[in-house]
Amino acid sequence: MTPFAKLGLSNQLTKTLEKSGYNKPTPIQLQVIPLMLQGYDIVGIAQTGTGKTAAFVLPLLERLKANQNKAIPKHCGALIIVPTRELAKQIDDNIDKYGASTYHQRACIVGGMKYPRQIKRLNQGLDILVATPGRLEDHLKSGNLSLAKTETIILDEADQMLDLGFFPAIRRIVKQAPKARQTVLLSATMPKPIRALAAELLDNPRDVAVTPQSTPVERIEQAVMLMDKPEKRPFLLQALKNQFRTIIFTRTKHGADQLVKYLLKQGVTASAIHGNKSQNARQRTLDAFRKGEEHILIATDIAARGIDIPDVSLVVNYDVPTTPEAYVHRIGRTARAGRDGRAITLCAPEERKHLCDIERLIKIKLPIENVQVGEIDENAYNPMKAVAKPVAKPVAKPVAKSRPKKHRKGGSTERTEEKSDGERFDKKRKPKDRKPAGRRKAEAGKNPNGGQQHKRGDQPRKKGGNKNPPRGPARNRARD
Repeated sequence: MTPFAKLGLSNQLTKTLEKSGYNKPTPIQLQVIPLMLQGYDIVGIAQTGTGKTAAFVLPLLERLKANQNKAIPKHCGALIIVPTRELAKQIDDNIDKYGASTYHQRACIVGGMKYPRQIKRLNQGLDILVATPGRLEDHLKSGNLSLAKTETIILDEADQMLDLGFFPAIRRIVKQAPKARQTVLLSATMPKPIRALAAELLDNPRDVAVTPQSTPVERIEQAVMLMDKPEKRPFLLQALKNQFRTIIFTRTKHGADQLVKYLLKQGVTASAIHGNKSQNARQRTLDAFRKGEEHILIATDIAARGIDIPDVSLVVNYDVPTTPEAYVHRIGRTARAGRDGRAITLCAPEERKHLCDIERLIKIKLPIENVQVGEIDENAYNPMKAVAKPVAKPVAKPVAKSRPKKHRKGGSTERTEEKSDGERFDKKRKPKDRKPAGRRKAEAGKNPNGGQQHKRGDQPRKKGGNKNPPRGPARNRARD
């Protein structure tokens, strides 16, 4: 019996996994797969790159194999909600790979794609639907989709959905599903707002926490290059001379586009990915980068979460992220699947204030190297040689009360990333984001939840009855 078969998966699925090179379950898969097959609600804490997608996709496919009921028009048996279009596409591709031997009807519904085509797929009925909150709500409001017969809901990357302000939408969406369902919530971190959401939406969940033997941060060689802002571009140009597989992160969409233009003028080919790009354009850029057709990708933080791009040698933080969590997700694009990686941060003096928060979170004292004016043109910088591996050094823990405020105040640097397709708050819906810094500081603390205030009807549902026995697999219930 294969290791995956011992978890309760059929030979049909295990053979498909073996052909794809998956022979041994990861720690998160060892815990989540049996619990899901038994019908438990689950709260899981796991970083990206730990195999958590397969942990919830494989049980869904196993149920489909055991219950070959025809999909009901305008309904979906299982719903997977994710924060970004790229992550939705990635999960959809994984379902296709893992379920190659299993008949299923599935769709990926996100903003930036043609609406009529999505309506057509929904009308056919789906076994598995992967969707972003904004476009999902659009179809629910339009009557193109009903969750009345949805048996399983997966909330993936819950911490990012918190950052992007999706929790009110999540509450509205989940309320339309039956109470007798299985709900799985997965997140890299578990702050109080996520715990509160889990308590509200899940029924007697089982907690699963996976701490990797070596965290990605510990495997990445990191360094900070302190320089004036005008020196960043020529420094970066020298760093890219060797054409490593590199992702460069900027704080804004405009900054990403301007950096692409600068590099192109200097003879360096690069492409940008951010919310002003169409979904097709973003996907083409990502595909070209994955295939090695392009070596330099410039991205806003929209690409930092959950996207699995193999063999990234170098991550460059062109702008220092304003939240330490964003730093972790950015540099986590390298050192994937147990590999080593390198990350450098270009820090102007006015950005140095953010480094302390980053060091507190990662518990590493980052090596800082001063870059003087005039040095850049004389010596080509080789990041593969110059980056020194930081010495793990305990850093004083932050004051417990200040962390949530800093996290919510900074929020995601891509809060206004998407256009008016409902996948992000647009500028009209969030006018306070454009206030001068002085006014924002004066008004800080008025809404400590960062827009996650409960509306009427959003109160936690009352739970009753015997909660000890687990619900059986949802698909065993009649679908008609």
